[in-house]
Amino acid sequence: MSSPFRTHRIVVLDSHTLSDGDLDFGPLQQLGDCHCYPRTAPAEVVARCSGADLVLTNKVVLDAAVMAALPQLRYIGVLATGYNVVDLAAARARGIVVTNVPAYSTASVAQHVFALLLEWTQQVGHHDRRVHAGAWSGCADFSFRERPLVELAGQTFGIVGYGAIGAAVARIAQAFDLEVLVATRTPARHPELAQGSLVAVSLDELLARADLISLHCPLTPETDRLINSARLRQMKTGAILINTGRGGLLDEVAVAAALHSGQLGALLTDVLGSEPPAGDNPLLQAPRTIITPHIAWATRAARQRLLDMVVANVAAFLAGRPQNQVNG
Repeated sequence: MSSPFRTHRIVVLDSHTLSDGDLDFGPLQQLGDCHCYPRTAPAEVVARCSGADLVLTNKVVLDAAVMAALPQLRYIGVLATGYNVVDLAAARARGIVVTNVPAYSTASVAQHVFALLLEWTQQVGHHDRRVHAGAWSGCADFSFRERPLVELAGQTFGIVGYGAIGAAVARIAQAFDLEVLVATRTPARHPELAQGSLVAVSLDELLARADLISLHCPLTPETDRLINSARLRQMKTGAILINTGRGGLLDEVAVAAALHSGQLGALLTDVLGSEPPAGDNPLLQAPRTIITPHIAWATRAARQRLLDMVVANVAAFLAGRPQNQVNG
């Protein structure tokens, strides 16, 4: 069946970020003359988008200069929730609609927070490797442990930022019998933050009281390097810091110094300030770290939801009813 949208040219600049072949782009291709590029270098953007009226991007930057070189461009779809790769003011000035995909990865990111935390508290990976290396077979006892194991119940868990992911993390934390403190700019919107083991507090109080701190706020000028030398000094000695938000929330030099000194107990992070990181990133050589390569969002289920919502966003725009617009 022919598509009523076939006259529209759609360009996907970095499809590999969404799928390495395990997702079907057919529904998107039905919406127009669709060209998918696994990756696009900055110097290739204008040529690849020439003549396109719809461009989809995850991490490829679309700035004012690029938009000026693409007079036909009418729509930019960001294949993510964050949209800092697009110059929104320039898009607005040119009448270009920009959309994002909110809340597709909530369950997956919340799950990853506790994957990081449980790996640290139970040392599962280390002991598994030791068993496979023969350490248990040669052990004189029925059990052995080479690193401290930590019980979570009764500890204080601080959540900085209480959007969809922060709220999902809070629910899981309560299931572990953790006392949950939340620092949010909008506590009045969340009446549940005055109930039982879920309490709204200031950021200062959270940092001072929490044994475990998980970051879920957006990266803005106000939160850039939110965790710096001064705030690290506010934390309990030995506190555990978890970051599945944005790498820029950390002053990485200060965090590395706090790890080396022992002020910070551990860093468990899925994100870094520059991705992929430079070889001299100070966190790569810091002790007591677990670092995963920005994969919290990337379960197959979450990526399928993302693709489904991308298709829905494009179809809504083509039907004259834009949804999830971030520059309206």
